[in-house]
Formats: sequence, structure tokens, C-alpha cells
Amino acid sequence: MKRTTAVFLAVLLFATACDGSSTRSGSGGGTVPGVTDSEVVIGTHMPLTGPAAAGYSKIAPASKAYFDFVNAAGGVNGRKITYKVKDDGYNPATTQQVVRELVLQDKVFAIMGGLGTPTHSGVLDFLKTNRVPDLFVASGSRSWNQPDKYPGTFGFNPDYTVEGKILGTYVKQNLAGKKVCFLGQDDDFGRDSLAGVEKVLGAVAAKQTYVTSNPNVGPQMGALKQAGCEVVVLATIPGFTALAVGTAAKIGFKPQFVVSNVGADPGTVGKALGPAAPLLEGVVSANYLPINTDDASPWIQLFKKVNAQYNGNAEFDNNVVYGMAAAYLFVQSLLAAGKNLTRDGILAAVTKNGFQGPGLVPLRFADKDHSGYGGEQLTRIEGGKAVFLGQAYTTDDADGAVQPVAPLTVTPPPNGIPAA
Repeated sequence: MKRTTAVFLAVLLFATACDGSSTRSGSGGGTVPGVTDSEVVIGTHMPLTGPAAAGYSKIAPASKAYFDFVNAAGGVNGRKITYKVKDDGYNPATTQQVVRELVLQDKVFAIMGGLGTPTHSGVLDFLKTNRVPDLFVASGSRSWNQPDKYPGTFGFNPDYTVEGKILGTYVKQNLAGKKVCFLGQDDDFGRDSLAGVEKVLGAVAAKQTYVTSNPNVGPQMGALKQAGCEVVVLATIPGFTALAVGTAAKIGFKPQFVVSNVGADPGTVGKALGPAAPLLEGVVSANYLPINTDDASPWIQLFKKVNAQYNGNAEFDNNVVYGMAAAYLFVQSLLAAGKNLTRDGILAAVTKNGFQGPGLVPLRFADKDHSGYGGEQLTRIEGGKAVFLGQAYTTDDADGAVQPVAPLTVTPPPNGIPAA
């Protein structure tokens, strides 16, 4: 009996030791969740279904495709990247559930690219409490730029107030004297965008909001038409951009639309509009990444190659570009964090910044700034495609001027994978 017990204990100890290898020891003698010598496990929440699925559901598969491309070349510091993607349906309650699963059950090292202002806002405190790096949130809310309150959270998109100021500057310079109005999502997305527009233009003539649970924007568009709006700035996700433009056409309302980047991908919105896609001609927006139809861009050439090899050759739109650009930045961050990968180490690496990639403007990461890209370049839809206008601009989310800046021209490494 004693011998049997001894053997059992020996087996148990061995099994425990093997299980302990699933997380690597940290510098303080503890373990690093999601990290072994051969793997790093990260996760995200995404609207694979629901009101924001149009377009956005393509982002995570594109990120995973780039990670698979890197993994095929040996990974980062010998570690393959495992990307766990959970569907939250763009429902904040579901977001909280799936993020808890990722952290408490899947033991992810970090959350990368969680999408949505209303959804991700509800998990900030949970991720902070559990000391989980919260990197490159797929939204331009200013909530991600609170380094004192949320030291582990970093944005990716230009914040919506920065974007609002840039779009407002376009209106001021090119549509002076026109009656400007606004339709935005009824959350920080809409409010932050409106704040930026009004910093440049002053109070808009009329403003309306929508909620993603109600696809009827007829009353809002009718009110803007009644107000005599000649320019309508939209802070809308793609499905609601289509609803706004389509509804306006049905009621004979023909303003100049100026649309947030997150709701302006021509492929996504055009598909939602169907035969009415030509209504998008002339729509003005902005971007901070290469445009998917620019085949002369070496970044587009790289991402198309990855898309064909590792993403089932999915329809290549700006959501795919976005997903791969975010994944590229995460790989850069892993490299900068070094072989002894820890959560504190990757946060320090992101804060240090110095990253160069596909972005047209610099990333702002610093000790006191956790926002993402610092500006955008204006675009207009011509012939069903977005084309760049003029030059890029940068500004802040306060009262700083909107300043022109020469777009960055960085080319990817020959093998498409960043080097340390």
C-alpha cells in the first residue's frame, strides 16, 4: 500500500511539473499566463455576428492569417502565436462573458485588437484587475488613452476626436458656408467624433444619434433633411453608413457625406447597399493605412500574398488590411519585448514605441499617451474605390491645430516579417 501511494505521488508530482511547463516562469519566479518556450496565446473579442459583423468580422481572420504567416517562418523568438477569437455579437454583456473566458479559462497572455467602443469599455476594469495587457483596441475611443487609470490599455486607431477635427478641417476648407449636420452612434464613438468636428466648425446645425439595436434611421435622416443640412458628417459603423446613405436617397435628401474611417470601407458599405452602391460616389473620409486597391503599395502586395496563402484568399478589403496591420504591430511588440517574455515587458516595449510599419502617420505611444495613430489622410470614393486626397494631417484631441504632415513611406522587410 505504501509503495502504491509513493508511486501515485511520484506520478502526480511529475504531472504537476509537466503542467507547470504550460506557462513559463517569469523573472519574479512566478509564471506568465499564456507563455511557454514554444507558444504565446493571445485572444480577442470580435463581432463575428450581429449588427457590426459586416466588414468587421473579417478583421480577426486577417490578423490570424498574418500570425500563421509568421508562425510558418518559425514564430517570434521561437514561439508560435495562437490567436483565440471569440464572438461577442457587438453586445457588451457578451463581451464581458467571452473576455472572462479568455482570461480565466484560456489563460491568454494578452488581449489584442478587441473591437468596439461600447463593447470594450465594459472590460477595461476587469483586464486591469487581472493585469492583462490590453493592446491595440480596435476603436478610436479616447477611453483607451488613460495611462494613469488603465496603464495596460493601448489604442490603435486615431482617436475619434482627432479624426473629427481632421474631417471638420476638410469641411471648413472645402465646403465653407454649407449647413453642416451630424449623425453619430449613441456612445463615446459618436460623442468623441462630434467633439472633434465642433472644435473646428463650432456647433453643428443639427445632430442626430442612432443605436445599433434599431436599424431604422428614417426619423433621423428625415430630421436632417428638414433642417436643411447640406453636409452630413457620419460617425457610423458600416451597416449604418449604408442605412444613412440609402435612406437619404429614398427621401430625396442629397447632402455631401463625410464619414468616419471605421464606417467608410467602400467594399463593405457598397455590398450592404447592393445595387445602390453608386450612391457612395464622392463620399469623403480618411485613412491612416494603405488603401486595399493600391496595388503599387508594397504593404498591399505583402498583405495580399498573406491573404492568398493563409486566409483562404478572402475578399480583400480595408478590413483585411486593418487586421494584418494590427497583427504586424503585435509581432513588432513581441520582438521588442525580448525572449524573456512577460506582461510588464511587452507593455514597456509598446510604451517605448519606435515602431515603423504600414501606417501613414506615426504611432503616439509614450508614457503619457496610449492613443494609437496620430492622424489621417483624407480620401474620396471615386469609381467605387477610395483614393487619397492631398496630404496627411496630425492633431491632438484638445485644441491643438490640425497640421499637415508628409505621409510616412516605410517598406516592409523582404520576408514580410519584422526583425528585432
